[in-house]
Amino acid sequence: GIKISLSDIKHINLLTIEGEFDDISGAGQTHATIDLCSSLPMKKKQSKTIKSVGHYGIFAGKTWRNVVYKE
Repeated sequence: GIKISLSDIKHINLLTIEGEFDDISGAGQTHATIDLCSSLPMKKKQSKTIKSVGHYGIFAGKTWRNVVYKE
């Protein structure tokens, strides 16, 4: 397979999203990508933790429509 280094990513905006009550991905697991993409300037990185929602709630349903998608 092809190996890439996240430090090679330089020309994108990065947004990580986690659910406060996610029972599949551990807290901080998604947001760790911010530090791993070390060549991106901080102004191109943003993390959001969506309150009162689990793993599936950040992808589907009322919270997706009314909170996540709107941001």
